[in-house]
Amino acid sequence: MRTTKNTVKSTGRRPWRSSRGGLRFEKKGQKLHFEQERPRRRPGSLKSIGLWAVEILIVCMTAVLLVAAFGQRVSVAGDSMNPALENGDVVLVNHFIYNVKKPARGDIVAFRQNEGEHYSVKRIVGLPGETVQIADGKILIDGEELTGETYLSNIDYAGLAEEPVELGEDEYFVMGDNHASSDDSRLPSIGNISLDDIFGEVWFIVSPGENRGLV
Repeated sequence: MRTTKNTVKSTGRRPWRSSRGGLRFEKKGQKLHFEQERPRRRPGSLKSIGLWAVEILIVCMTAVLLVAAFGQRVSVAGDSMNPALENGDVVLVNHFIYNVKKPARGDIVAFRQNEGEHYSVKRIVGLPGETVQIADGKILIDGEELTGETYLSNIDYAGLAEEPVELGEDEYFVMGDNHASSDDSRLPSIGNISLDDIFGEVWFIVSPGENRGLV
């Protein structure tokens, strides 16, 4: 019986046995390279960042609008509004309020009649279409005495209001609570103020001290 011999042709590689008994062929000088998987961007993450940026923008815009509408600061010069406001008080002015309603009697407003002037702070006494007069230390509106507040009585100086003052459309008569130390609508240099002159309603005192808070 003929015995067949199997031969193995040399390929130039040197076989060697691993510790586990298998064969592994290695070409001398050749290094193994592994392709690294690139991280994939998650669409959800980009969307979250975009929403976060939009929310921040909305918050900033809202803050700017709120400050512009309700947080304009004006400093009080003089004692004309004492005791409600004192000299040097810093107040917040609601610049938006008179876009939705008309100024009312008793409102404390900041106004100026000429650009570049310091804002004056006074209280509204007379409204458009009314006739204002000061007689015997009292304020008369259309001939009727105005009562209810201490600042409406014991007025020594009547000024222009010694005679009846007729208020036109969008005109207001303003006075300081401290009549003796107030330059207001009684003086020819000020007179009636228009709605366009009014910057807004004073509503909060921000200066530190006992008066800090709502006006």
